[in-house]
Amino acid sequence: MSILDAVRSVLFVHAHPDDETIGTGGLIAYLASRGIRITLVTATRGERGEVVAGPLAALVGTAALAEERERELERAARTLGINEGFWLGEAPARAPGLAPRHYRDSGMEWIRPGLAGPAADSAADALARAPLTEVTTDLVAVLQHVQPSLVISYDRTGGYGHPDHVRVHDAALAASRAIALPYAEILHSPTADTEWFDLDAHRATVVAALRCHASQLSVDGDFIVHSGGQREPIRPSVGLRLR
Repeated sequence: MSILDAVRSVLFVHAHPDDETIGTGGLIAYLASRGIRITLVTATRGERGEVVAGPLAALVGTAALAEERERELERAARTLGINEGFWLGEAPARAPGLAPRHYRDSGMEWIRPGLAGPAADSAADALARAPLTEVTTDLVAVLQHVQPSLVISYDRTGGYGHPDHVRVHDAALAASRAIALPYAEILHSPTADTEWFDLDAHRATVVAALRCHASQLSVDGDFIVHSGGQREPIRPSVGLRLR
């Protein structure tokens, strides 16, 4: 029996533009190929992310960077086969009666290789500083609007400790439980209690979607090259674990 048996629609919750492709691009492409309806909620515009050297480098620290990353996400979502996307804090991903809110990228600092922590200078309107109850009620609103069969987001570490990923996990899990929707967390290594999906057949689609995020990364063969020069293997395959 698979986690995806009888699933007709999935709602993914991610923290920043490009997370949907890096973390779950292969899974999204696979679900789309099966005709499963896919909704994406993105929490921030990645305003504090670095920018790849080149013509877009001038966008660092400007409002235009957020606008560019909105466009990049739209192109990547279309490439992967996502049916609809929403920004957290804007209807329908906003609790009824509350004015729209723009959750800002909280930034991060590396604690050690592979493990991030909160940035010391996050802004007052940063996602990681928002009350968990507010973020959760915003997600409850969009879950009630979409009524997916399954919610997919991060594990409790957010994958590598980024405070926005951790906040998204905490809120998405709480929102799912509040209205009794199944929640599956993303894992990138097989474990005994993980259902593993070998999705290398969708590598070309993932690569095409990665190329849409040109302000943040480039693709070199089988590797993602981040703006700071860090190299990361492209991993279409992924595991899911029900919580």
